[in-house]
Amino acid sequence: MEIKENEVYTHEETQALLKVSASTLTRMIKKGLIRAAKVGKQYRILGKELLRVVSPKMEDSVGKAYNKARNWVHKDVD
Repeated sequence: MEIKENEVYTHEETQALLKVSASTLTRMIKKGLIRAAKVGKQYRILGKELLRVVSPKMEDSVGKAYNKARNWVHKDVD
């Protein structure tokens, strides 16, 4: 599936494109890793933003944020 720069994607479409779970996508939006507009109770994400996220430069910071969040959750469980 191709990401179109000027297309607007729903939460579910973005999940499919990025191959992440709903909770992971929501976490990425709330952490500011993905910029999204909230329309009513739903998020809308611009294709240009998805292309920015999947760029190699951004990938490292997303990975670091994910690992930091994962470590935080595991510390609370122990």
